[in-house]
Amino acid sequence: MNVSSIVVQTVPKYLEEVVQSLKDCEVCDYHMHDEKGRIIITIEGSGVSEELEKLRVIENIPHVVAADMQMAYSEDELDAHMEVIANGDAVPKILNDDSARVSDITYNGDLKKKDDLITFTKKFDETKR
Repeated sequence: MNVSSIVVQTVPKYLEEVVQSLKDCEVCDYHMHDEKGRIIITIEGSGVSEELEKLRVIENIPHVVAADMQMAYSEDELDAHMEVIANGDAVPKILNDDSARVSDITYNGDLKKKDDLITFTKKFDETKR
């Protein structure tokens, strides 16, 4: 299951009409809006293709200027990462070593930029200290 948040933009004079259309369209869940015409909704789908179909429905609602996906959550992707963490050495050994000193830990960059946690942690564990 995928869940994504969408920011919908409309002209303020059409705000109430677009909000009502979103509530009535049955492809999304309405959450909130502001007076500037920004509307927050979420969509769900069994995969990306289903979410994109729903996004197209939203984009075609009259007076919608833009509908942009902001955040996405994929249950399958999360499950795969949790399995790696649970069954592998995703946490560098030094972080589980109670006798390690902070000065012994070498910073190797932002984890968000690492494609493969297992390879990263193995490389981290081999780093000379």
